[in-house]
Amino acid sequence: MGTLGFWRLAQADPEWVAAVDPDGTEHRAGDLLARANRLVHALRGLGLKAGDGICGLVPNGSDGLVLYLAALQAGWYYTPINWHLTGPEIGYIVADSEARAFFVHERYAEEGMRGAAESGIPAERVFTFGRVEGAVDGAGEGARSVAELTEGQPDTAPADRTAGATMHYTSGTTGKPKGVRRPLSGLDPDEAAGLMTFLLTLFGITPGKENVHLVTSPNYHTAVTQFGGTALQMGHTLVYMDKWDAEETLRLCERYRVTNSHMVPTHFKRLLALPADVRSKYDLSSLRWMIHAAAPCPVPVKWAMLEWWGDCIYEYYAATEGGGTIATPEGWRSHPGTVGTAWPISELLIVDENLEPVPTGTPGTIYMKMLGVRFEYKGDPAKTAANRLRDHFTVGDIGYLDEDGYLFLCDRKADMIISGGTNIYPAEIENELMVHPKIADVAVFGIPDEEWGEQIKAVVEPAAGVVPSPELADELIESLRGRLSRMKWPKSVDFIAEMPREPNGKLLKRKLRDPYWKGHERAI
Repeated sequence: MGTLGFWRLAQADPEWVAAVDPDGTEHRAGDLLARANRLVHALRGLGLKAGDGICGLVPNGSDGLVLYLAALQAGWYYTPINWHLTGPEIGYIVADSEARAFFVHERYAEEGMRGAAESGIPAERVFTFGRVEGAVDGAGEGARSVAELTEGQPDTAPADRTAGATMHYTSGTTGKPKGVRRPLSGLDPDEAAGLMTFLLTLFGITPGKENVHLVTSPNYHTAVTQFGGTALQMGHTLVYMDKWDAEETLRLCERYRVTNSHMVPTHFKRLLALPADVRSKYDLSSLRWMIHAAAPCPVPVKWAMLEWWGDCIYEYYAATEGGGTIATPEGWRSHPGTVGTAWPISELLIVDENLEPVPTGTPGTIYMKMLGVRFEYKGDPAKTAANRLRDHFTVGDIGYLDEDGYLFLCDRKADMIISGGTNIYPAEIENELMVHPKIADVAVFGIPDEEWGEQIKAVVEPAAGVVPSPELADELIESLRGRLSRMKWPKSVDFIAEMPREPNGKLLKRKLRDPYWKGHERAI
């Protein structure tokens, strides 16, 4: 398989361009290695030791990558923070993670410094990338630049290197977010890097500097960090996007001869919406492993992408907590709509309301486990226990296994609509509506109904140039004729200018649903 591990690769070939920032700035591996080494020496000088944590509020690019590389060779937990959060939300994560150092990019200085003040972290442990003009309520006073922190520190590898880990925080849709914390392995960082590559090898991804990984989504998401970080450990160049754009994605794929990436179905929908002449003018022959996840992909959208890009599109289902499935292009073609079969080191269990296994083809709550992987929600043993069934865990998704062991998702348990005693899965309706050419994005959920308990509501983001109207609402509902039973048709359609989605593609359905449930007992 060749040499694995960024540190070994960088020492062997310091001139290798390991990362490209969104503005096109190229970073040599030797320079990134030196920056990471200096940071480890500096923070150890402040007393950080293995098992401690650091947080970063930084955009996609080399600055966050240096934090990640430093933590992974110093035995620290690195928590990248969602830069869309407010000061108090940021402060909660910095405090809850028990961060011994907090790094804030100038772009997010205002909320970042508010977060620092909220968290109670000492000002001398707050460090900035770029210029942070002035102080926010005094919170910026005492913060130092990263350049000042690392000035005069040696470029040499630190002693007593030991593998660190990322500790991502769950999205917190049902309360405060929780850090998913795994025990540190105690391994040499280069050996740990080799183990990290197991996930990517499931997709057939190979090591080597001929490969290029396109980072399309924010690095504070688990999968983005995992896939990008592991690609780097395999010798792939990372090309970072700042804000996702459909044509820019195609341009970067051609410019850098991208071989692999991690995407979401929303990206596919918007790529397919590009004019035919735009879609055809870029050379995409380098693409080999274009992986997607995070949200259901409508079957017609997936077929269209396979027709355009060929059999380089892989899908998986997984969670921050561990375990999952993979659908190869061949597996998906023979089982359209599947999210695949269990990883070789993973196991699936589908259970009913009584936590008993269900028959093949019967929907139930999906539980998973992954060989040798244990985790806890930091500071919340009750949540850790509640999501476990023996040594399996769940994130609350509903699905079923077919006779060949392929998993099909129905929906999140929390999103399921119960109308007249019948269970209705919004994802099924969303997938059918999403293929309509006048729809850019859609969300379906239940709203209060005195007679039926819940009725089906669709909220639609119209495609560019499409004007919302009652006639359009009728047209969209009527388009379901012959494709879905009438009991699954939305009773009404509302229109929205832009759907509230996280940058990783996950729909923030609570933001849409909660106003309809205000004052009703069944609000969830």
